[in-house]
Amino acid sequence: METKDIGSTLEKIIPEAEDFLPLNGTDYVELYVGNAKQSAHYYKTAFGFQSQAYAGLETGMKDRVSYVLMQDKIRLVLTTPLTKDDPINEHLQNHGDGVKVVALWVDDATKSFEETVKRGAKPFMEPTREEDENGFVIRSGIHTYGETVHIFVERKNYNGPFLPGFKKWESHYNPSPVGLRYVDHMVGNVGWGEMNTWVDFYARVMGFAQLISFDDKDISTEFTALMSKVMSNGNGRIKFPINEPAEGRKKSQIEEYIDFYGGAGVQHMAIATDNIIETVTALQARGVEFLYVPDEYYSDVLDRVGEIDEDLAPLQKLGILIDRDEEGYLLQIFTKPVVDRPTMFFEIIQRKGAQSFGKGNFKALFEAIEREQESRGTL
Repeated sequence: METKDIGSTLEKIIPEAEDFLPLNGTDYVELYVGNAKQSAHYYKTAFGFQSQAYAGLETGMKDRVSYVLMQDKIRLVLTTPLTKDDPINEHLQNHGDGVKVVALWVDDATKSFEETVKRGAKPFMEPTREEDENGFVIRSGIHTYGETVHIFVERKNYNGPFLPGFKKWESHYNPSPVGLRYVDHMVGNVGWGEMNTWVDFYARVMGFAQLISFDDKDISTEFTALMSKVMSNGNGRIKFPINEPAEGRKKSQIEEYIDFYGGAGVQHMAIATDNIIETVTALQARGVEFLYVPDEYYSDVLDRVGEIDEDLAPLQKLGILIDRDEEGYLLQIFTKPVVDRPTMFFEIIQRKGAQSFGKGNFKALFEAIEREQESRGTL
């Protein structure tokens, strides 16, 4: 596996993957939410996202409203239906607020659609040209696990604020960013026995390769367990861990998610930062809640991971976890759910060379999640 330096990030070349699409990166992540205006305020205030674009009644969109937020390379779209008959309402009824679209930036959205559909993908959106005075975008889409979809976005002929039909969103309220850089990976939860089905989907339909696999011996505590496989595209910019439950004495976090979300879906977005101490300090000051990590975790963590650049004291104060692989180490922390149902949350991650996913932290993380489950009465 070759490593290529692309500025401040390391790009992993995955030789087993076929990059026939290819994928240039995450274009946007769209959440269906009950109140997009208020959700936009939350993500601006708490997470430091900036106003980017808007579509709604004022722009000629009659059935829904969407607010687009950006921070560095991350683009969030928050969408709410405006009429009782809009199908988005059913999605909200079934799942609550959650990720509907993981949009992928491609050079050719028509080719991406044709290549994935001929390999077995179920079509969601035929290649569609959308245009306005700023040029045109071509989008297409396919279904994935649950009701989640991938939309392929070709925007090389467009220079507007987001997509045709959107206008620049001017706001006098612009809290400063907190140092979030880009989407590192996005984790999907699927049902019992479904993980390998979706691993095969990403390999066969999208040309992904399996980076790593964790079984219930790796990811378990006294009470709960799960299994996970990480799929990556050829240039390593898109990584999708897929989780499924495993047998345990009590209900796992994956089972809890599926019960409350009403099926498979995106569990969390992992967002990269270049300085996790500064980022998490800012997030906590703005009211973002994180999982609690007991002080005992830090008593021997440096014996396990070795020397790190950071002082341990601020990491311990903030509850940041540390892990190492053969290429370096990483720092990571997980928010509590950011929606009312115990479903979607965020991970903040800083990679200091490591390309892994924090295997050494699984037990501490799971115990932290179980404490939350116990408080909710769902363990």
